[in-house]
Amino acid sequence: MALPALSSSGVKFRRVLAHFPQELSLAFAYGSGVFRQAGASAGPGENNMLDFVFAVDDSVTWHMMNLLKNRSHYSFLKVFGPKQISNVQSYGAGIYYNTLVPCNGRMIKYGVISTDTLIDDLLHWKTLYVAGRLQKPVKILTQNENSKLQAALVSNLKSAVTAAFLMLPESFSEEDLYMQIAGLSYSGDFRMVIGEDRSKVQNIVKPNVPHFQKLYSNILQDCPQVVYKHHLGRLEASIDKSPEGQFTQLMALPRTLQQKITSLVDPPGKNRDVEEILLQVAHDPDCGFVVHQG
Repeated sequence: MALPALSSSGVKFRRVLAHFPQELSLAFAYGSGVFRQAGASAGPGENNMLDFVFAVDDSVTWHMMNLLKNRSHYSFLKVFGPKQISNVQSYGAGIYYNTLVPCNGRMIKYGVISTDTLIDDLLHWKTLYVAGRLQKPVKILTQNENSKLQAALVSNLKSAVTAAFLMLPESFSEEDLYMQIAGLSYSGDFRMVIGEDRSKVQNIVKPNVPHFQKLYSNILQDCPQVVYKHHLGRLEASIDKSPEGQFTQLMALPRTLQQKITSLVDPPGKNRDVEEILLQVAHDPDCGFVVHQG
């Protein structure tokens, strides 16, 4: 199942894409240059930097080809060659950025990530850096037939819904849900966010609710805990907050988040298994806060 493509011309983005080696498993544009944000001008800013992420199966080969086409995009690292650039890429979130690149009359930045690293982040939230971006609306420019990647993209969205359900009260609005999801990669529970972060999440969600609906409607329609009245744009949720219900959701979370939660709850040296600790968390009245802390 491919992620839903978001409607807009996309021509300017594809013109940018034409400047790069085409061996891409996934390419998407994101951020304020693509989607309107509250507090900004009426449309996506024409002066805003355009942000891209390119997923590639073979980073060394892709950087080698890109150095031939676009050597000026790279910092001094270009003198060390594609292998060293790929080594640098493997640190941190596993993504290498070229920034402040003039292209087609606009300033762009683009990150390169290996397909395997991306799949790992989508499935397990290893860093939540690119997975977090893909929980919010993005403009998919190209996506190949890699079924493992396609399944991981959907799994990431389902995990975002599960984590949000754990942190939300028993009933909530559709906008609350999208606020919670959009806040995952910033600071978790939007009720605990103050100042700039909270308004940043609101600015992303409020003007883009239709894009969030497009991204999540299939998952919500298949979710037994939610009655999703798509034609009314309304969501009626009754989340199971019993220990059994919360335990089921905790067990469905990505592995890294489960590990973060267990390390918060379990003192070092006790070495209880994950299932036992998550069962304890499921019985905790502050379960949602523990997930937020994780």
